[in-house]
Amino acid sequence: MALWDKIKSRGNTEDRRGAGGMLLGGGGVGLGGIALVLLLNYFSGGDITQVLQQLAQQLPAQTETSQFQGENSYEVFASTVLGSTNDYWSGIFAQLNQTYEEPKLVLFRQATQGGCGISSSAVGPHYCPLDSTIYLDETFFEELQNRFGAQGGDVAESYVIAHEVGHHVQNVLGLLQSRNPGESENEASIRQELQADCFAGLWAYSIKDLGVFEAGEIGEAMNAAASIGDDWIQEKTEGRISPENWTHGSSEQRIGAFTRGYETGSLNECGIN
Repeated sequence: MALWDKIKSRGNTEDRRGAGGMLLGGGGVGLGGIALVLLLNYFSGGDITQVLQQLAQQLPAQTETSQFQGENSYEVFASTVLGSTNDYWSGIFAQLNQTYEEPKLVLFRQATQGGCGISSSAVGPHYCPLDSTIYLDETFFEELQNRFGAQGGDVAESYVIAHEVGHHVQNVLGLLQSRNPGESENEASIRQELQADCFAGLWAYSIKDLGVFEAGEIGEAMNAAASIGDDWIQEKTEGRISPENWTHGSSEQRIGAFTRGYETGSLNECGIN
């Protein structure tokens, strides 16, 4: 396990895991059915925000439980990772003569109300630009290991958080959902996802001299990147690879993007001049 206590910063984290599990009312679809709808939209390049907003209208009120009352170790871990990304990007934005607007991180289980509609564990960790918030159900990492063969580990999870922070950085800089001339929607999505992977690598580079990562641990992040490559996910879920439907990049591309950031620490390598 990485030595996160070497980092003293904390990010703005809200723990909603104490809210009871939810099902959609009105005789509609349960979370299992939602998972199918969301995954199909997410991995086929569809607009998931619209789906989340439609489902949010049916979301019942949450009931609080005592299971996650008080600060626990996972909340501290997530807040620490977020805090360290704040430190890094605040310094970078200062170099750009800008002020970094720190994002919020919401921890939840199953589903919760978000700025973009329902934030569901079915879609995995994601960033909502409408409220500058990252939504994370940590049980996603169990699915990543059990279904997609990821190694798991806290460094892998920190990479995912740093990747979503990368989308926040893109949003603040006006790069999110941008499209270059002649670029298709899928090509633009892949470019943005790979840039967020590179941004995650920059963050990892910024803390490696602190002694946070022990020998070989950064490999967890690279394994996680490989496990959420479009080719790997398609192979596991569909039994075939369809590059024309990619929206996030291949395993090789994702590892490569993270590695560029991690090995160089250069914004130029991530497309920022």
